[in-house]
Amino acid sequence: MKWSNKSWGVIVAIAVAVIVAMSQKSHAAEATPSSFDVSALHVERQGEQGSPIILIPGLASGAWVWKDTIAALKAEHRVYAVTLPGFDGRPAVKGDLLAQAPEALHQLIVTQKLDKPVLVGHSLGGTLSLLYATAHSNEIGGVVAIDGLPVFPSTEGVPPAQRPAMAERVRAQFSAPTQAAFEAQQLQYMKAIGVVDADKAAAVAKLTSRSDRGAVADYAAAVMALDLRPQLASIRVPVLEVSPYLASDYAAMNISEDAKRGYYRMLLDGVPQLEVVSVPQSRHFAMIDQPQALNDAIAKFLRSLQAH
Repeated sequence: MKWSNKSWGVIVAIAVAVIVAMSQKSHAAEATPSSFDVSALHVERQGEQGSPIILIPGLASGAWVWKDTIAALKAEHRVYAVTLPGFDGRPAVKGDLLAQAPEALHQLIVTQKLDKPVLVGHSLGGTLSLLYATAHSNEIGGVVAIDGLPVFPSTEGVPPAQRPAMAERVRAQFSAPTQAAFEAQQLQYMKAIGVVDADKAAAVAKLTSRSDRGAVADYAAAVMALDLRPQLASIRVPVLEVSPYLASDYAAMNISEDAKRGYYRMLLDGVPQLEVVSVPQSRHFAMIDQPQALNDAIAKFLRSLQAH
């Protein structure tokens, strides 16, 4: 059979189209995050190269809270954004939550063969990151805690014997009797403490309201009972603490940005390698109020780790 130049041209065009389609399909597959579970921990992975980073959200939050952070990190890092059980529509679990979460993180690191991942946690996630570092510094490369501390602010003077009773009072405060009451509670919190912009606060509250009410109360109580300060000296990796600051929130108390940063440093006294930075014009959810400033602080910290 004799092939004309026109026939060859058609064949080449088809071949090129097939190759392009396969390439596009491959790139689309790479861009799609893989999701899996490790114990009760849900994990979303993005990024195909570079050192690993584990993102741990705070109370009632899911991986969505890290949207801008993931976008900034995934080109140069393998990013594992986790969701704790009971949050963001995930099933709740019973038992010692602050023991189960570190165990699940350990399983994630081992099963995925992660080499010295950096833990980046917000609020509860930051506290869990510090908790993990006190016992497993040999497994990680560093910790970034965004408004997550070893002891809940303003309770540092409460004696250990009184912390369980205080935790139960917090559990009762967070135990909304109905879903409507829970949603109202979340909205009030986000507008007063969580996010600067009222519209963004409402959007975040809508997302956090997807979490299990009992799980939110249980985690809140567990954090209130916790005081990690006696174990901080055992952390053998660099720690970056991020202190959000909105001047109008602290004006009545006459607390300056430097004073708040110094207070956080005091609560973390004992961490051998500690840096505390402030992100101004932001409330508790700094990654939503000031994503660029937070991403810059994380990037600078990651570069400092590579320099060592």
